Amino acid sequence: MPTLHLLCGKIASGKSTLAKALVSEHAAILLSEDLWLAQLYPGEILAVADYVRCAQRIRGVLGPLVIDLLQSGVNVVLDFPANTLASREWLRGLAQAAQVEHRLHYLELDDDTCRSRLHARNAQGEHDFAATDAEFELITRHFCVPSEDEGLVIEVHRP
Repeated sequence: MPTLHLLCGKIASGKSTLAKALVSEHAAILLSEDLWLAQLYPGEILAVADYVRCAQRIRGVLGPLVIDLLQSGVNVVLDFPANTLASREWLRGLAQAAQVEHRLHYLELDDDTCRSRLHARNAQGEHDFAATDAEFELITRHFCVPSEDEGLVIEVHRP
């Protein structure tokens, strides 16, 4: 049975790196929100409100595709942040609609480690988005640790 792999973790916790490993391990298709946002909306995401608007559009298009892939027997890794209750509900709903299993991979790292990784990532200049410390703080305030009470199958990673 195919599986939908979901990723949860703060900015620069290693979600995209883990996503690539999961693709190899499970012979899965990778769909990355950052890649889609960068390609479809270059230079347009200047604030959190821009991200929310553009991400909603992408989810509206990719949601049915993800369901079709899963129903066709393809494992899917969604490199979309499952960092809030609402986002996890939407992501888990995709697995339910396709009638397949899901696994939420939670990268558990403290803020200081993530911030340090963010600075290193920004210095390399290879990531689609370079979040500032202020953006890190703003987005981290909305982060909600996942719980099995949400109906999730959770695998914790401590990189």
